[in-house]
Amino acid sequence: MDREYLIKKWLNHDLNAEEESAFKALDDYPDLKKLSHALKDFSAPELDNESVYSKIQEKISTSNNTKNNTAWFKPFLRIAAVIAVIFSMYYYTTTLDTTTETLLAEKTEITLPDQTLVTLNAKSSLTFNKKNWSSKRDVHLDGEAFFDVEKGSEFTVLTSSGNITVLGTEFNVKNRHDYFEVTCYEGSVKVIANTKTKVLKPGDQFLIIDGKYIAQEKEKNKKPSWLGNESYFKSIPYKYVLREFERQYKVSFNSDAIDSERLYTGSFVHDNQELALKTITLPLNLNFNIKNSVIVLNRE
Repeated sequence: MDREYLIKKWLNHDLNAEEESAFKALDDYPDLKKLSHALKDFSAPELDNESVYSKIQEKISTSNNTKNNTAWFKPFLRIAAVIAVIFSMYYYTTTLDTTTETLLAEKTEITLPDQTLVTLNAKSSLTFNKKNWSSKRDVHLDGEAFFDVEKGSEFTVLTSSGNITVLGTEFNVKNRHDYFEVTCYEGSVKVIANTKTKVLKPGDQFLIIDGKYIAQEKEKNKKPSWLGNESYFKSIPYKYVLREFERQYKVSFNSDAIDSERLYTGSFVHDNQELALKTITLPLNLNFNIKNSVIVLNRE
């Protein structure tokens, strides 16, 4: 196996049994173990790791072209290469963004560095940079999330459909394909999307479906319904109801035989598939048949 590949996986504590045997068989395995022990409490500062790596490569190249190169110097070169890898990994892991993703039928809670709480709905992702958090409270959202933002500097949710800016408040953002919805539950929220800017107060909603802004009535609930394992819709095209159902139950629909643009008002629970199916089909006089994980919809 490739030596550098094994070292990187060892540093990540990600060696399987076969790789661990190959790693221990490396000529410089004793040197690597000694280095690991010496650097156990080491905290690396930020540096230009590319420059360090280039210098090490230059040293190696020089030593290879020197006729009087001595064997005793080789272990030091190996250790220097390992240090370069450690520096690189330290820089890499402390500057990269942190991303949390949920799977189908999964929800999760995230605590941001300022104690802001975020709850992610199924099939969603949230990304933020921990290192820059104190100066820039920005998160990138793909999917749906409920935010309980701690007061402080400006907090911005960036999505592919628009941006939401707040100081400290509670709000919900749903950013799906051709569907963008923001609901304010506490405080105030500024939404910028499709050249349209609107400041939301508690109960206000901002909704764009298929590129069109749709006015909404005041939201009376204090929290989004999905936090209580229920999805609620009010005059929403049926296709978006089916998509949300698919995310919550790991199924897919065949809706070719029905009008999926028809508006739907109602809800379905997230913990009882049979009941949920009846809830979204009976009011529209639809029948359903389940074949494997595909639910086929038909008119009665």
